[in-house]
Amino acid sequence: MTLANGEAYQVTNNGDLSKPFKIFVGYDPREDLAYEVCRHSILKRSSVPVEITPIVQSDLREKGLYWRERNKLESTEFSFSRFLTPYLANYNGWALFIDCDFLYLADIKELMELIDDKYAIMCVHHDYTPKETTKMDGAVQTLYPRKNWSSMVLYNCGHPKNKGLTPEVVNNQTGAFLHRFQWLEDDEIGSIPSIWNFLEGHNKVVENDSKTFPKAIHYTRGGPWFEAWKNCEFADLWLNEMHDYIEETKLNAS
Repeated sequence: MTLANGEAYQVTNNGDLSKPFKIFVGYDPREDLAYEVCRHSILKRSSVPVEITPIVQSDLREKGLYWRERNKLESTEFSFSRFLTPYLANYNGWALFIDCDFLYLADIKELMELIDDKYAIMCVHHDYTPKETTKMDGAVQTLYPRKNWSSMVLYNCGHPKNKGLTPEVVNNQTGAFLHRFQWLEDDEIGSIPSIWNFLEGHNKVVENDSKTFPKAIHYTRGGPWFEAWKNCEFADLWLNEMHDYIEETKLNAS
């Protein structure tokens, strides 16, 4: 982690070495296996304590934190609930939000070390225009500026601007306001290398250039847990992780 004055110090959460780094993962019942594999891939490789929490819409509704009516263009249950991340982290410290269709291939500590306190959020600044008109299990593929920027975000939860992301704002503001980070100025949005949100089918690995190989693959079009995407790029890596997760689950249950 880097301070605004350029000095570095050991990665912590909320200034306390004993507290795990908070990670919130968007959850959709249709993609339960994707969530479990994503979670497994993070825990297996992490050299630092992490606390992984699924953002489950039904739970948020029961608690009175989410009451927004679902729009027909929302491809997942966490299309808008993701923006509750700073609130769920008690507006304190840094926290990570990711979609459930991620596969982590590197230690989350490496991502945490990119954190810079001068920013309100940090994410990959994608220039992404999908060719497909549908994704996943037939969901409509929508186009908008800063598409996929919000799919993996490091939130500086205590930043004054992020304290404005209240349940009322998340439930009532437009999709454009939220997904384009319109509560922030452009210079408050830090950039992360694309290998941390490597879009399957869009980003490319350059031969003999290890720096272009993904540290986190995002199966944004749809992953191998959907029949239509069982042969997508990097499907083998996800399936290997899934088998590892299943075997570990069996071992823990025995």
